[in-house]
Amino acid sequence: MSVTSDPPLLLSRLRSGLPDDALLTDPADLAAHSRDTAPFSECGTPAVVVRPRTAEQVEHVMRTAYELEVPVVPQGARTGLAGAANAVDGCVVLSTTAMDRILSVDPANRLVRCEPGVTTRRLAEAVAEHGLTYPPDPASWESCTIGGNIATGAGGICCVKYGVTADYVLGLDLVLPDGRRMRTGRDTAKGVAGYDLTRLVVGSEGTLAVVVGATLALRPARPPALSLLARFPTLTAAGDAVAAIIAAGHTPSALELLDRATTQAVVDLGTHPLMRAAGAATLIVESDGAAPSADLTAMELLCKEAGADEVTASATAEEAREIIEARRLVTPALGARMASRGGGLTAFIEDVAVPRTELPRLIGLIEGIADHHRLEVFTLGHAGDGNLHPTVVFDASDPDELTRARAAYDDIMAAGLALGGTTTGEHGIGTLKREWLERELGPVSLELQRGLKRLFDPKNLLNPGKVVSA
Repeated sequence: MSVTSDPPLLLSRLRSGLPDDALLTDPADLAAHSRDTAPFSECGTPAVVVRPRTAEQVEHVMRTAYELEVPVVPQGARTGLAGAANAVDGCVVLSTTAMDRILSVDPANRLVRCEPGVTTRRLAEAVAEHGLTYPPDPASWESCTIGGNIATGAGGICCVKYGVTADYVLGLDLVLPDGRRMRTGRDTAKGVAGYDLTRLVVGSEGTLAVVVGATLALRPARPPALSLLARFPTLTAAGDAVAAIIAAGHTPSALELLDRATTQAVVDLGTHPLMRAAGAATLIVESDGAAPSADLTAMELLCKEAGADEVTASATAEEAREIIEARRLVTPALGARMASRGGGLTAFIEDVAVPRTELPRLIGLIEGIADHHRLEVFTLGHAGDGNLHPTVVFDASDPDELTRARAAYDDIMAAGLALGGTTTGEHGIGTLKREWLERELGPVSLELQRGLKRLFDPKNLLNPGKVVSA
């Protein structure tokens, strides 16, 4: 990879096919687009930020960069948590946020076609007008974009029942690193023609192609839900309840777990009437099935049989929303907790997944890691599919605490792999986890993945250094 030594030539060539306001070169704009939200991940300074509005403009950007051998880093809303959208020095940052049109909603075929800059919330609201739903619901759904969701293979609270982004991407409109345009996938409900390039691109974190359009599957609107909140004296009891609910054949639309520290943080926030400091874990369960009341009664019994100290079940949709709100209060609760400590603290939301049966062991190991490194670690996550988000709180300006935070992060990754898990359930690899990906995949799989990268991007110009090294 060689970066052009003639920035004026790069800008001149880019301007020839882009509107004037589509190029950003002000140092403040370059700094704002230099990284996503992941700590511990290096970033560089881009030469320019481009904000194309059409697929044709993206083709122009990619052709220009390919000819001049300038790296291109695709970006969405920069809400990612793995460093996958971080700039490299001298690159073109290609922001797709201005490509934000919903092209069509097709209720008869239950699909929607959109551009990558559409936010997840706006898409969900648009299809809801047709009595349909787009289920993936990342925590940042109000601001994250469909293109970013596709890049990282995003999940969310309801994915225990409804699946993740990859389950809803039927087809993609792509621009390859050399500027060629192609379409993958289909509009039909079934189709197995050729290799599944669509699934290959989903989760590839912008390293294989730039997404300029997507065809997404939809479902009928979700029915009203009911919820319960259960408190457990031990992590094992909470894990037993999760296992019992799944083994009994229930399909909850949410099955969320908060450890002792996270529960206490929400309690300390003081805004939720049902949250009280007690026990080792809190389980939040939601059902939106055909008979949610019966489902909830059965799951309440399973929680009690597993050893729950107390279970609060909703009888109305409003009460159900109040229970789910306890899960959504975690982020402001952690923010308040950090503010109470004073100083400029960082809260790093990690992402590790293990078999559901190993959840109690993993949470226990994380608590031990927090004690060993003298750090606060708040663990919450999607217990229904074994995906936890340990959140390490530390002062990045304190060299000793920063070192301990890095060590704790590594220990959590190692614990997840040792329990038969994976280093990422939904946040991706980016730059943050390249070393851990190599440990997880092994040499044969890693070489195949590097070969795929070379096939799509022989000059290693598209988001270089992310996911796998060349």
